[in-house]
Amino acid sequence: MSKKHNHITHYYIKCVTLLCLFFVLGCSNTKYLPEGDLLYTGGSVEVKDSILKKKERKELAKELEGLLRPKPNKSILGLRPKLWIYNIAGEPKKQKGFRYWLRNKVGEEPVLFSKVDLDYNASVLRNYAENKGYFKTRVSADSTVRNKRVTAEYTVTPKKRYIIKSVIFPDDSLKMSKIIGRSSRRSLLKVGKPYDLDLIKAERERIDARLKEKGYYYFNPDYLLAQVDSSKGDHEVKIRLVIKNETPAKALRAYKIDKIFVYPNYALGNDSMVYRQKDIKQYKDFTIIDTADTFKPRIFDRTIYFKKGDLYNRKDHNLTLNRFVNLGTFSFVKNEFRPSDSIDNALNSYYYLTLLPKKFIRVEVIGKTNSASYTGTELNVNWNNRNFFRGAELFTFSVFGGADFQMGGVNRGKNIYKLGAETSLTWPRFISPFNIQGNSEFVPRTKATLRYEYQKRTQLYALNSFNGTFGYLWKENIRKDHQLNVIDITYVSPNHVTDEYLADIDKDPALGKVIEKQLIFGPTYSYTYTNTMQKRRKNTIYFNGELDLAGNITGLVTGASYKKDNVKTIFDVPFSQYVKIKSDFRHYLKLSKESELASRLIVGAGFAYGNSNTLPTSKQFVVGGTNSIRAFRARTLGPGSYVIPPGTNENYTPDQSADLKLEFNTEYRAKLFSVVRGAVFFDAGNIWLLNADPNKPGAEISKDFMKELAIGAGVGLRFDLSFLVLRTDLAIPLRNPALPDGQRWVIDKIDFGDGAWRKDNLILNIAIGYPF
Repeated sequence: MSKKHNHITHYYIKCVTLLCLFFVLGCSNTKYLPEGDLLYTGGSVEVKDSILKKKERKELAKELEGLLRPKPNKSILGLRPKLWIYNIAGEPKKQKGFRYWLRNKVGEEPVLFSKVDLDYNASVLRNYAENKGYFKTRVSADSTVRNKRVTAEYTVTPKKRYIIKSVIFPDDSLKMSKIIGRSSRRSLLKVGKPYDLDLIKAERERIDARLKEKGYYYFNPDYLLAQVDSSKGDHEVKIRLVIKNETPAKALRAYKIDKIFVYPNYALGNDSMVYRQKDIKQYKDFTIIDTADTFKPRIFDRTIYFKKGDLYNRKDHNLTLNRFVNLGTFSFVKNEFRPSDSIDNALNSYYYLTLLPKKFIRVEVIGKTNSASYTGTELNVNWNNRNFFRGAELFTFSVFGGADFQMGGVNRGKNIYKLGAETSLTWPRFISPFNIQGNSEFVPRTKATLRYEYQKRTQLYALNSFNGTFGYLWKENIRKDHQLNVIDITYVSPNHVTDEYLADIDKDPALGKVIEKQLIFGPTYSYTYTNTMQKRRKNTIYFNGELDLAGNITGLVTGASYKKDNVKTIFDVPFSQYVKIKSDFRHYLKLSKESELASRLIVGAGFAYGNSNTLPTSKQFVVGGTNSIRAFRARTLGPGSYVIPPGTNENYTPDQSADLKLEFNTEYRAKLFSVVRGAVFFDAGNIWLLNADPNKPGAEISKDFMKELAIGAGVGLRFDLSFLVLRTDLAIPLRNPALPDGQRWVIDKIDFGDGAWRKDNLILNIAIGYPF
């Protein structure tokens, strides 16, 4: 039999199998239906009107179809696999076990036609169309049955859409009416725009929000009436907004703040607490009832925006509540306003604050693996005090330790151990010579940190690292975040350097940079913008920019110059001098409710000068690994087209780092079932040296740097367990810059049947969380 005949036969078998699958899945879903009932497979809406444009009819039909209930069973290419799983699982004997899980968690019960109310759906469509300005809309409903399946068809016949001819705001003598009139230019109701009931509701809420900023605490949107007149004009409406006659008198008055009471030790469910006279303290405009003298009173002055005599406004009301929550000291914040018993048109404000436990310990145990074949664990123990100096300061002391082992490969026996401690203190305010007061709902913070870490790479070397920082963290709003470390000092000192590693330095002098003493100090700044919390947006972004300036003022004052052999030291250690910038931009495109396309672009550059001729190793860029280019092992890619010479470092693979970085990643993410999500991804990028290094040919940046991009692709599974996401990614290289020019594309060498190819090219990444 010819190969061509075999190919045709196999193709025929596949087609027959696929058709049989469609038939089996389709038939099996209807044979389990209750006697006399039908499987509801969905509804459709047709908008019939010769006046409306085709685009307008399509948009209206799409909106109306989204209102139909119930929703049919989910389908893929006409099949309903979840329904099929539900049916074949059968009725479980108890509410647990595999069968129960398969039927109720993976499967989906049938949506029966007996649950569909055609008349109710028709009325919903009619009301919606009329609320959008299509008055006197007619809706008819019908159904079509075929092979125990039924579809519902709705025909909507709207009239010409009404538009707004005029909008009249309250014009009576009330003071609030004048406030409403002055805000009319911000009205959502625009002359010439289509009538829309939802816009009228939104306009009432806008007016209410405006009045809340002017002291009208007891007003609410229901006290506004929108009178709509469609009797005159050609498909036009006149809208008049009036304040209802039955509006309570207190809703028509603006209120000021009188007394302010704070209860920092409020216990939920205990509204009848008795306080002693000595528990009551007066501080500025605040009466503080603190039974345990928990806080210094000034913290409330910085947190509460209201002062005695201020006109009530919702902005300060919400800012105060948000700042109390953001202090991180309270588990529950409750606020009440009551009429003052001593002043007319005034409110007393009460803040009830329930404390979180002051001291707590958090223990974290982490298991990890990376694409460099290291597997390890890490233990972190954190002791925290949420009110260290009675000013809502957060004090944290942490000890940590970990080990990474590699049982095989070139790094066998070169295990990594680390041990260290860190202490930090965070104040809920700016500590500076200048009186800086934030007006955001987020509390500005000052943070000081001290950290020590000992890292041992067996058979090679050990490093002692000391770091101290002092800086500020603040948020402009929920989207914009800043961090400025005015002091950031790092000191690295090596010890226990082995003869083996010293011998390797003779072969590769770049390895000597790893064990040099390093002194790095200078300011660092980071800015983050994100709107990814807005789940309804189709396009969301994340941006982080970092600026690192080391030794610049000191180098300028001392006249340090590496080129002039005039390296300056502090305590006999040369200090680093450089400028480093990095940007990380991410874009998320929502394709459907359960799928998205996520992309990331990273660009980074570091320039050493003055007292340094290269960036410190700890500040250089690396690429490859679980959160980078996943088809290449961690820290082994690049720089440029550089290849470690044969015979060098045969016992281990050294980390590769450089001054410049360019990386692009994109992946398609979709929910498969239950907690399981799938991904298909594509990664590209590399790192380069800014200046040529004779010991690393091909590592420097050049005009042909695009030819040196590494490219990889792969697939992955993500298990979203709500409290964490376990990720597995399997990647293969498509382009390897370490190969000679013209031979770098390796797509034609892919051979999943070859064991040697799989060992060298199939890279499994296991990690916690998404890569970006």
